[in-house]
Amino acid sequence: MNENMVDVAKSKYFLYIGILFVVVLMISNTTGVKLIQLGSFVFSGAIFVFPISYIFGDILTEVYGYKASRKIIWAGFASLILMTFCYWLVGMLPAASFWPNQGAYEAILGAVPRIVLASMIAYFAGEFSNSFVLSKMKVWMEGKYLWMRTIGSTIVGEGVDSIIFASVAFYGTMPFSALVSLILSIYIFKVLYEILATPLTYLIVNKLKKAEGIDVYDRGISYNPFKFSDRI
Repeated sequence: MNENMVDVAKSKYFLYIGILFVVVLMISNTTGVKLIQLGSFVFSGAIFVFPISYIFGDILTEVYGYKASRKIIWAGFASLILMTFCYWLVGMLPAASFWPNQGAYEAILGAVPRIVLASMIAYFAGEFSNSFVLSKMKVWMEGKYLWMRTIGSTIVGEGVDSIIFASVAFYGTMPFSALVSLILSIYIFKVLYEILATPLTYLIVNKLKKAEGIDVYDRGISYNPFKFSDRI
C-alpha cells in the first residue's frame, strides 16, 4: 500500500527503531571522546557507531516517510541536549572525599562547549539533509534503486555532517591542510560504511515494508524541519 501518511501509533516497529536510533546517537557522542589510530589515520571512537544512525535514518525515511523521520531526528536532538546537561550537572556536584576519579570523569564526560556545539549543529543539519535527499529521490525514482537512494543521501548527509563538525570543532586549532585531511578521512570512511551496509539496509527495509504493510511516498509535504503540526 503506497501512502504519503502513516499512523505511527499503529505501527508495530516504528517506536523500537526510533529508540534504537536515539540510543546509537547517544552512544556515539559518548564514545567519541576516545581517539583511535588505524595506521596513519586518526578517528574518534564514534566513527564505528555514528554511521549506524544514518542507516536507521534511511530506514525510517524509506519506510515511514520524512514526517515520521523528522520527529525522531528531533527526539535525538532533545536527547543529546538532556544527556549533555546531565553530564555537566553531575560533574559540577562535589565529589565524595574518598572518590579519586573526578578528573577522569571530567576528562571523559565533561562537556567541551565547542565540541558540543559542533556535534549538535552537524547532527541537525546532516540528518535532515540525509532524510530530505532520500525522500526526494524516492519520489523522483518512483521507489526504484534503493541502493542509489541510500548511498546518495549518505553522500550528502555525511558530507554536511563531516564538514560542519570538523570546521566548528577544530578550525583554528590545526593547520588548514590537516583540517581538510581530517574531513576527507572521516567522510570517506562513513560513506564506505554505508555502502558496505547496503545489503543489510535492503533486508531490513523490505521486511519492514512487508510487516507494516506500508510504503510511504512523500508527495506534497512540507520539508520544513521546524514544522511539527503535520499529521503522520
